[in-house]
Amino acid sequence: MTNDPTPDETFATDVVRRLTAAGHTALFAGGCVRDLVLGKLPKDYDVATDARPEQVRDLFGRRRTLAVGESFGVIIVLPPRKSGAQQVEVATFRTEGPYLDGRRPEAVSFATPEEDASRRDFTINGMFYDPLAKQARDYVGGQRDIKRAVVRAIGDPHERMTEDKLRLLRAVRFAATLEFELEHETGEAIRRMAVDLTMVSAERIGEELKRMLADQHRRRAVLLLADTQLWPVIFPELRDLPRLEEQRWERMTAALALLETDRFEPALAIIAAEMFDAIDPASVRFPEHKPEGLDEVHDLCRRLRLSNEETDRVCWLAARLPSIAAFNRLSLPQKKRLLAHADAPLLLQTAEAVMAANSDDHEPIRLATEILARGEHELKPPPLLSGKDLIDLGLRPGPQFKAILDDVRDQQLAEEIATPEAALIEARYRIDAIE
Repeated sequence: MTNDPTPDETFATDVVRRLTAAGHTALFAGGCVRDLVLGKLPKDYDVATDARPEQVRDLFGRRRTLAVGESFGVIIVLPPRKSGAQQVEVATFRTEGPYLDGRRPEAVSFATPEEDASRRDFTINGMFYDPLAKQARDYVGGQRDIKRAVVRAIGDPHERMTEDKLRLLRAVRFAATLEFELEHETGEAIRRMAVDLTMVSAERIGEELKRMLADQHRRRAVLLLADTQLWPVIFPELRDLPRLEEQRWERMTAALALLETDRFEPALAIIAAEMFDAIDPASVRFPEHKPEGLDEVHDLCRRLRLSNEETDRVCWLAARLPSIAAFNRLSLPQKKRLLAHADAPLLLQTAEAVMAANSDDHEPIRLATEILARGEHELKPPPLLSGKDLIDLGLRPGPQFKAILDDVRDQQLAEEIATPEAALIEARYRIDAIE
């Protein structure tokens, strides 16, 4: 358990204290208890209580509560202003009816803490903690499984997974990020039901996958996806990679292990790059080069319901990885244009992991890092020549207009010219050549 309470823990404890003072049972519940038992700092706190939703609202006041899931017994309690704390979700102890849609129960009934624990997903998430008595309440063996480093479904694994098919993926995420093992029966249930993940919305799958790939144990997550047969469901384009392309699979997973970032996009870009045809770095022509398969990467991102910004970043990183491998062959203007991109630092992190996994020469990374360090004033200086300058020189807008601007810009980035006067001379020379 943590020693010095955070604003979140302090506020959540105050919620428990007020409920208890009003004659109710109230306990921390779920993931925050798991994290406290593991000695980790919870990201948020949930409270479970025998108080009914209307009692929670009456106790804390309508202005301090939100009835976001009142039919399921869930009320949000808002923290005091300037407390620095997050809101707390307060849920009434409950049992649940059938999950006919594979996501939500058709009905709920208010119940005891023991009954509430038995309807949760995994034993490590089924514990309660009394912050006033500083005592855990464990009706499902969660503490035992944490000691054993095991992710185990509560009760019948098949029944738990059938209730909410996303639990197939959540089990893998917990096993990967906590460095736990999947309990045998739980793992077997996931393998038997893997195809049922297709019944889960793409957005929910995408959110779970993003959390896996943003974690430092992303390689373990990917290996578990393959082991549980979930990999081909999420990545049908690469369904045979773990079985039939052993060397590619090992290099890809090694790159994921070497990746040092808390962003998910670089990891997804490394996976997505496997959709491309084999690329000879010598053939790369930046920025015109578009690897075969880039459209499939874009489709993958859309299928996972990534935002436009996330999609653009994953596609750009995946497409530009070969440019770093071929960095020494690029001209100085090409290098600067590549590194002027806002995500260039992320690209170098990604490329470094890929090249290390392939035992490639690190000279391109060293050189790219050196050029990147020069800063925006060298990578993206204000243009020395504008379209207005060309019009003043008598050139009408047309096919040659952009070509001349690009040529002079290349000379500027190549450090062959450094003043507007020199740029005008070069432009005049090209206009004269046209005429």
